[in-house]
Amino acid sequence: MKVRVYKPAKNAMQSGQAATKHWVMEFEPGAKKVADQLMGWIGSTDTRGQVRMYFETLEEAQAFAAKHKLTADIEMPKPRKMQIKTYADNFAFKRVI
Repeated sequence: MKVRVYKPAKNAMQSGQAATKHWVMEFEPGAKKVADQLMGWIGSTDTRGQVRMYFETLEEAQAFAAKHKLTADIEMPKPRKMQIKTYADNFAFKRVI
C-alpha cells in the first residue's frame, strides 16, 4: 500500500503557523470518487481515504510506515522566503506600483 507523508503548508488566511508543525500521513486513493445520483454528494468505496495520521517527526512517520509495510512517498517542505518590509516602505520614492 502506498502512503504520502508531507508537512502541510501555512493557511493563507492566518498569519500563524500552528498547523504546520506536524507531519501528515495519508493513504493514496484506492478507488475513484463518484457523485451520488440522488443527492449529488461525492463519495467513494475506499475508506482509507478518510484516514489522516499526524506525527511529531518525519522519522516517526517513516518508522510507522516501515512497521506496517507501507511504501512512503515523502514530500519535503519548501523553505519559506521572508520579505521583511516596514510600514515606511509603502511611502518610499522607489516604490513600484
